[in-house]
Amino acid sequence: MNTLSKYALILAACTGMLSCSNNKTVRGNYGIVPLPQEMAEQQGASFELTPSTQISYPEGNELMKKNANFLSSYIKEATGYELPVVAGVAGKGINLSLDKNIQNPEGYKLAVTADGIQISGETEAGVFYGIQTLRKSIPTAKDANIELPAVNINDYPRFKYRGMMLDVGRHFFPVDSVKKYIDILALHNINTFHWHLTDDQGWRIEIKKYPKLTEIGSKRSETVIGHNSGKYDGQEYGGFYTQDEIRDVVKYAQERYITIIPEIDMPGHQQAALASYPELGCTGGPYEVWKQWGVSEDVICAGNEQAMQFLEDVLAEIIELFPSKYIHVGGDECPKVRWEKCPKCQARIKAEGIKGDKKHSAEEYLQSYVISRMEKFVESKGRHIIGWDEILEGGLAPNATVMSWRGMEGGTEAARQKHDVVMSPNTFVYLDYYQSSDTENEPQAIGGYLPLEKVYSFEPVPEGLTPEEQKYIIGAQANLWTEYIPTFSQVEYMVLPRMGALAETQWTDPSKKDYRSFLPRMIHLTEVYDRLGYNYAKHIFDINATLTPNTESGMLEISLLKFGDGDIYYTLDGSVPTRNSIKYESPVNIDKDTDFKAIVIRPNGNVSRLFNEQIRFNKATIKPVTLKESPSKGYTFNGASVLVDGLSGNENYKTGRWLGFQGKDVDAVIDLKTPTEFSTISFNTNVVKGDWIMGATSIVVKISDDGKTFREIANKAIPVLKQDDKDGLYPQEITFESVTARYVEVIIKGSKLPSWHGGAGSDAFLFVDEIVIK
Repeated sequence: MNTLSKYALILAACTGMLSCSNNKTVRGNYGIVPLPQEMAEQQGASFELTPSTQISYPEGNELMKKNANFLSSYIKEATGYELPVVAGVAGKGINLSLDKNIQNPEGYKLAVTADGIQISGETEAGVFYGIQTLRKSIPTAKDANIELPAVNINDYPRFKYRGMMLDVGRHFFPVDSVKKYIDILALHNINTFHWHLTDDQGWRIEIKKYPKLTEIGSKRSETVIGHNSGKYDGQEYGGFYTQDEIRDVVKYAQERYITIIPEIDMPGHQQAALASYPELGCTGGPYEVWKQWGVSEDVICAGNEQAMQFLEDVLAEIIELFPSKYIHVGGDECPKVRWEKCPKCQARIKAEGIKGDKKHSAEEYLQSYVISRMEKFVESKGRHIIGWDEILEGGLAPNATVMSWRGMEGGTEAARQKHDVVMSPNTFVYLDYYQSSDTENEPQAIGGYLPLEKVYSFEPVPEGLTPEEQKYIIGAQANLWTEYIPTFSQVEYMVLPRMGALAETQWTDPSKKDYRSFLPRMIHLTEVYDRLGYNYAKHIFDINATLTPNTESGMLEISLLKFGDGDIYYTLDGSVPTRNSIKYESPVNIDKDTDFKAIVIRPNGNVSRLFNEQIRFNKATIKPVTLKESPSKGYTFNGASVLVDGLSGNENYKTGRWLGFQGKDVDAVIDLKTPTEFSTISFNTNVVKGDWIMGATSIVVKISDDGKTFREIANKAIPVLKQDDKDGLYPQEITFESVTARYVEVIIKGSKLPSWHGGAGSDAFLFVDEIVIK
């Protein structure tokens, strides 16, 4: 029997639970996240966990004693009773031990028999992960005995680097919150905490040699409201960690086998430092700790030797505080406009013999000089640097590790250059993105759309690498930037349960991953979230809908899926469903304007969030459509059918309801199937100027009877957007004398970014949703 079949049998055997009260027994559930590599049920009797069960550890091993105490506390969280911890070997109890025959340093074996539970690992860290597996298998059952079915688990991580980042530069979180974050990482088998400690909006760590960094740089006078609205809250904001607090957090993480990698972003994202020491910038200031979000053009002066010494001095104190192998130096989003005009920077370029070429400007090579110099300093202290993928620009420092965030390409290139890579692409693991397309009912986020399923679909090893090159992909990491996350409760909401999807990607062999088997295990993990009081997003309990256009039938097929107990009910008239509404049994086919609503009603009467979809038909809806130019990478979604599926997009252009094009026109040919009369074509564009997304500049309409020879029947110029035009949806329409045709070609032209834009002259993005023909 294969591992997955065995796992399915165990899960089926473990799902039944009896009511909890004194002297009652509740069965455990091995349906955990992340899914172990090997799990096999045994024929023997179960083990009964009771208040008298002992936990033993090897005498004299303080780390294992700590592990045993962790396990005792975890069991107390679930059951209310605290198991005694003893040195040596317990009788019929839980025994923790080391086993050098286990090959992976973080691997473990967990065996449950009627006589006891054995958890062994090559190292204490491996035993700790075995403890996490047992912890997640024990149900919340106060004062009840726990029956754990006989099982053998042999488990180990896929990647040695399993990371999660927290930004405290934009919003600060006190030590207790950071420790809670570390606890959440431990629950998910994550072994690396990337701590983003400095940015334009705040410097959060005490540096003894430069006290103004916290005296001045840790405080901003006020904070912008919303997405750089131009309005401010008028309240000073600040906070920083003392070096003693940093040491305390580092120790706390080490006890949970988590390494903290500190990030001091350089040479950009340094305005808080420049506000503290203005002589380190190209202009000399004055500067202030930035009150808005985004990327400041004021950066460290690369031609100023005092500034270079400052960076080295800061790194020296960071290295003393953090024992990690890696020190993160950022290296991302460093505008070069100050360097281009700075006499000191230009003198440095000349003195170092730096020259621009077709690949990079001299200023980009100057950034490489800064990063390489910092690498030499860090290497002299016995450590290594890691940086965002911009450190590839201008040449990679010899021993640098790349954290690839702008997609997978940077990491792929670094691996080919034989550099270690941590994959962290924003399209899959930026957990500050919205996790639901229903953004009106979500806390404010930076934008984007990253549901649980997409996080789960993340594969860190890109196609196209040779087996040798694949070895340089050492792991994966998700990131939480906090511009729009002012409270730790919201931190929890943004990372949970998406961290569960990340954990399975980081830990479990991809051949064993399956989203449908993951979801019930993820629901089981939320029971642990509940008993720990975590504020997690509950979309997982809502309806999961798949909407598929069928051009053969001309219908939109709606398939609904729910997890957990309960039934789905739906309506087609916009009314809120009840138990008296239509019960969902099979996919629903829609061929006309419909306000579709659905809910799950649980046996206890609880109701899921309302699924609501407005479907609007026109003469182009669910008709065959082809694109002469493909959408830009990352914005293809379901392809051409997005333009005629009857579903309109909101202002979030990453939800899959929009197609994005850069440097090419939207050129769509729609087959109306039969000669059809029409006189109007309309569509929406989505404008987000800060993301380089502008409106359309013209529309051309052509028709054909055979799909081969087209003639133009109408065109219209559209005014170019001005700087003070607001972001949002821009409806466009063209009307003409009524015509009859089978094939319609719609050409929508984009633009270059205008002179007033920061990216002036570059191709703008053009985002379009439904093409409506009437």
